Amino acid sequence: MARRKKVYEGKAKVLYEGPEPGTLVQYFKDDATAFNAEKRDVIDGKGVLNNRLSEFFMNGLTAIGVPNHFIKRINMREQLIRAVEIIPLEVVVRNIAAGSICPRLGLEEGTPMPRPIVEFYFKNDDLGDPIVSEEHIIAFQWASQQDMDDMVSLALRVNDFMSGLMLGVGIKLVDFKIEIGRVWDGDFMRLIVADEISPDSCRLWDIETGRKLDKDVFRRDLGDLADAYTEVARRLGVMPQGPSGVSKPTLIN
Repeated sequence: MARRKKVYEGKAKVLYEGPEPGTLVQYFKDDATAFNAEKRDVIDGKGVLNNRLSEFFMNGLTAIGVPNHFIKRINMREQLIRAVEIIPLEVVVRNIAAGSICPRLGLEEGTPMPRPIVEFYFKNDDLGDPIVSEEHIIAFQWASQQDMDDMVSLALRVNDFMSGLMLGVGIKLVDFKIEIGRVWDGDFMRLIVADEISPDSCRLWDIETGRKLDKDVFRRDLGDLADAYTEVARRLGVMPQGPSGVSKPTLIN
């Protein structure tokens, strides 16, 4: 598919005009960033892996009735998606203490949460995506109370699906973030999962060893990020098991 006008470019993806009204083409880059883009690198094949993994997760959500923006994969780096009005919030679900919640609340990394904790962060790179309360969200009209209730419901459904899926392949879903967008069907508005779901947006730990299989590998210089993402894809069946001695199996077309 020929690319059209660039609509938006972020740290890890580029959005182009889609072939039909109400659609976009989402292109996954190999760029890796951390600490609000203070740390950067290019990881060969990362965009391909995230495209395939996000396709896999979004299709799984569709199968259980969780609405999302994914339409179809176009090629190894691009997918066709629905255009949405993104709510300027990141919705984070935490099952185990890791990342910013540890110093904020004095928790030791690896402490199980008493229940899944849902947090909202204001999407603003200049401010470092600060955590915000429901009072902030309503006061600044980023979303209504009904929107927030729906976002929490969507996030917890994603958590149930992803937690079970990962548990089945020996991985703990520590936490993840999603973005949610509004779509309009005539006068009716509904909320759907947007952006991506991939190891870029999740913390994933091997159940037996505790090995990190997510972007913390890059953040903390723990090894090869592509190897970690490839391991997640292999376990989920997005990649075949390669023959002995092959370090990176070939992606399924």
